[in-house]
Amino acid sequence: MPLGPFTKAGILKLLLTSLLLSQGFMKFHKKIGEICRVHLECFSECCVHNEKMQKLCTRRTLFMQCNKWRKPNGYFCHQYSECQSNCCVTTSPSPRTFCVPKTIFLQCIPWRKKEGDVCSSHKECQSECCLNTYEDILRCIPKTGMLTKCLPLAIGGK
Repeated sequence: MPLGPFTKAGILKLLLTSLLLSQGFMKFHKKIGEICRVHLECFSECCVHNEKMQKLCTRRTLFMQCNKWRKPNGYFCHQYSECQSNCCVTTSPSPRTFCVPKTIFLQCIPWRKKEGDVCSSHKECQSECCLNTYEDILRCIPKTGMLTKCLPLAIGGK
């Protein structure tokens, strides 16, 4: 039975690959997470640096790209591009920023001060409302009124 050209080429490629593997020339044997030096060592053909600057085999993206390693959630970061989530924000009163997951609406929301905390701008507060209180100190207060606006609190009939 005669073989078509594609079948012959496929058989030839299979024989050549098995010959090279038996000779140790091809090394497509490393799994995800194993240390590598070049892309060809990995089964995924994707070898990139991790946070410790070691080269490891990683998965390719949905579009078959081999992207550089990015920090997972919880890692210290300086900018959005360092994080897998593409989200680098403050998570406490400390100015340090960390990689965090985005919300279900794909937003990056930083930590904000709670009601009653001293503030200097609206952006610092969970309510996004920082106003002068009766103590003459700026504090985070809840939004009020039917339209939930940032309105000063009515104090003692004033």
